[in-house]
Amino acid sequence: MSEEDKGFVIKDRRTFSEESDETQADIDAAKSEIAGEETAENASSGTSVGERQQQAPFPKINFSTFVASLNASVLLNLGAIEDPNTGKKTKNLPMAKQTIDILNMLEEKTSGNLSKDEENLLKNILYDLRLMFVKER
Repeated sequence: MSEEDKGFVIKDRRTFSEESDETQADIDAAKSEIAGEETAENASSGTSVGERQQQAPFPKINFSTFVASLNASVLLNLGAIEDPNTGKKTKNLPMAKQTIDILNMLEEKTSGNLSKDEENLLKNILYDLRLMFVKER
């Protein structure tokens, strides 16, 4: 079989040293490819990456914002708030129940590892969501 008959050749260029410039170059190249894909996607929608980041600044990621995010998901699935994409209120009670169960699991698994504020936040959110869920059933 000649060289031209091969469909493709795989070469492993990874190095296993933390100080490798080649590995960092590969990472940088991958990042630029991803950025290029985002730019191409945004060109079709008319917004740039910078504009999207300015439109929706994200809060600092910590346990409280994670719980608040799950809370918003349950509220959305209970029909308590509008879907930001459609502007309509829709109900999906099985999904709301599943997310409440996830919050309950977090409460159990993080018991003794949360600050008093985080513990109270989770307890109060779970209480409120459970009441809302029961009213919707």
